[in-house]
Amino acid sequence: MQKKSIYIAAGLIAVALVVLYVLGWGLKASKDLPSLAEKAAEPAAQSPHASHGTPQQAVPVQEPAPAEAPAVEIPPEKQQLIGVKKAAVEVRALQRTIRTSGKIEVDERRLKTVNAKVEGWIERLYVDFAGRYVQRGEPLAELYSPELVATQQELVSLLKWKKAPEGSGATGDTMRRDAEALIEAARQRLRRFDISEAQIREIEQNGQIRRTLTIASPVAGYVIQKAAVQGMKVAPGERLFDIADLSSVWVVADIYEYELANLKVGDPATIRLSYFPGREFRSKIDYLYPTLSGETRTAKARFSIPNEGGRLKPQMFATVEIAVLLGRKLSVPADAVIETGTRALVYVDRGDGYFEPREIALGARGEGYREVLRGLKAGETVAASAAFLVDSEAQIKGVKPLEKK
Repeated sequence: MQKKSIYIAAGLIAVALVVLYVLGWGLKASKDLPSLAEKAAEPAAQSPHASHGTPQQAVPVQEPAPAEAPAVEIPPEKQQLIGVKKAAVEVRALQRTIRTSGKIEVDERRLKTVNAKVEGWIERLYVDFAGRYVQRGEPLAELYSPELVATQQELVSLLKWKKAPEGSGATGDTMRRDAEALIEAARQRLRRFDISEAQIREIEQNGQIRRTLTIASPVAGYVIQKAAVQGMKVAPGERLFDIADLSSVWVVADIYEYELANLKVGDPATIRLSYFPGREFRSKIDYLYPTLSGETRTAKARFSIPNEGGRLKPQMFATVEIAVLLGRKLSVPADAVIETGTRALVYVDRGDGYFEPREIALGARGEGYREVLRGLKAGETVAASAAFLVDSEAQIKGVKPLEKK
């Protein structure tokens, strides 16, 4: 009985060994099948024709599917908790306000200089201090000039010669013509010395010589500079007075070089002064100066404003706001853009609480909006407020925008 049990156990062990051997060979065979299939396929791939001479059909190579844009999930209740608001990407009319400072300056087109046309000495000074207001034609000074006196004496003598009894014949006609020519030459010299026509007529009628020349103001305005001193000697062309008409003044403002591209002549501006609390002056850009300051990296923009009552003084400071119309451009709210220093990101709403980080290219900067040059299209929606919190969530979860190829 014991021998029979031993035989049965030995048989079972033998059967188990056979089964294990068979299973192990099957696994090895299944592993070797792919390598054998690959080796069999290599000659077929290398040969352009089959064994019977028929062309092989090329197996198309499938290109990898484009990578899906990553997105960060923020449930609606969490969006409401952190204050996420959305805005549409659309074409808007952009406007920008440039705020800068300026100074009131004299309108150079209304500035006149008074100088001497003849050598002489100032015998009397009517305007003896700078800042005085003078009317047009008002006397400024009396100038004594020996040359002026000599010219007047010549005119008076010629007039007397002309009135003398006329000679007869050709000699008398020649003398009359010469006298007229000499008298007109003397008048022209007096006109060049700024003697008025009325003064010349007075000399001719009375025969009296004026010892001094009256220098009159050519314009109504303020004497802003006075070089004349009573008793001083003056030379022809020497500046005596600078007179400015301050009924209209300039405001010259500094514009940074990166803002110049947005400005043009005619852009409207609002000007305010601390001297006039609550008062605003409306003007437009008259002129953009063609040079740039190397120290401040600014250029000059000029405005003209009326000076009612002369209350605006040169060198007063002013605040200038220039409204710049940038046109209609594809844009997003400025709060939706996250600028890292090397790139600009927005988070595009894909629905169901998912936001896709996307890199964009920015253009002009408007009031509360940024122009989008590349990366978005009209109709898309972006996270407009609390975008930095969405970005923080994306950073924590390792969600980054697709790299540009």
